[in-house]
Amino acid sequence: MNILVCDDEPEIVDAIEIYLQNEGYQVFKAYDGLQALRILDAQDIKLIIMDIMMPRMDGIKATLKIREKNNIPVIILSAKSEDTDKIIGLNMGADDYVAKPFNALELIARVKSQLRRYTSLGSLKTEDNVYSSGGLMINDETKTVLVDGEEARLTSVQYKILLLLLKNAGRVFSIEEIYERVWKEEAYNADNVVAVHIRRIREKIEINPKEPKYLKVVWGIGYKVENITKT
Repeated sequence: MNILVCDDEPEIVDAIEIYLQNEGYQVFKAYDGLQALRILDAQDIKLIIMDIMMPRMDGIKATLKIREKNNIPVIILSAKSEDTDKIIGLNMGADDYVAKPFNALELIARVKSQLRRYTSLGSLKTEDNVYSSGGLMINDETKTVLVDGEEARLTSVQYKILLLLLKNAGRVFSIEEIYERVWKEEAYNADNVVAVHIRRIREKIEINPKEPKYLKVVWGIGYKVENITKT
């Protein structure tokens, strides 16, 4: 399970990485809010440990940006222990707060608690073989695609592409990776092939395919299905 640790002090990031790796977690490291957002767009992150005071973009602003489209747990980490910082962090969308200097066992306990809560209440996989983001849902048992309760009829290839992206909502896949996973062969001049299928999928699942809500392009990198919490 992937955890993102963001703090402008490398020694703290490295220490937390050791604690988390000892528990079996995969750790991604960032040293300011902008780096954290870039990693979050590119990787399937399940929890973030975020410092408050950082250069370029602090933890509060980064948390606000994260909450615009993502409901994964955020634990605020700060050298300040005043109640005002805790309140600000929680009001801005953080799920928990740990003050420096922190106890490693307490931090790990809070991480596990938030992951349990997210897995049971907030994850995108709602039941076996059913995946959703906002009003978009795939039941892989019945091979059914629903958009706001209405069935969307996809071809076999279109279905496989959308299933791959929805199962990993929030993660960006390169064109080559999409092609190799769906077609089960090495990608060669795959850009146009994948782009055509993406366009046709959008025509079937998006209200306005030119301004997609679900199936997004990340320019220069690839495609992803937006991670949207249904309210």
